[in-house]
Amino acid sequence: MTQHRVILFRGMNTGGVRAPVGEQRAMAEAMGLNNPRTLQASGNLVVETGMATAALEEAIETEMARRFDLKIAAMARTPDQWAKLIAANPFPKEAEAHPAKVVAMVMKDGINPGALDAVQALCRDGEDVQAVEGVLYFWFPNGQGESLIFKKATPKMLGMGTGRNWNTVLRLGEMAGL
Repeated sequence: MTQHRVILFRGMNTGGVRAPVGEQRAMAEAMGLNNPRTLQASGNLVVETGMATAALEEAIETEMARRFDLKIAAMARTPDQWAKLIAANPFPKEAEAHPAKVVAMVMKDGINPGALDAVQALCRDGEDVQAVEGVLYFWFPNGQGESLIFKKATPKMLGMGTGRNWNTVLRLGEMAGL
């Protein structure tokens, strides 16, 4: 059955990792993925496909390496998974008032053991982090830029994942038909 997939790339447009959005859409079309759309230039792609999620992630990662010489993690989610991610947000009031300061981190293979405790130890000045159903949710009341979490929480600590602020989470949901 064909359905939308939200695909997130980790580290796109950071540290020299570049793949122009038009070329990402062309790549998706060449792979047989339907109606590819991008949001911003930071690794957000929505497609329609009948591929299984794991197969889709693997195919996209392989094609990103072939076309752009990028070893980059892709995390794909179904609309149902994305809707659950939105509904599970432990910071709904904060997201309503300050959506750019709430971040959902989608994980490739789950949250590393001990990650939540390690990140909570980095929280300062009202910051908070919660793990809900395999997603890390962050509240940055003063923004991410100066946060110790943003500076010190690495994939080695957390597991492989990529974060999106709440504005982006909601927009991707709209693009996926939610």
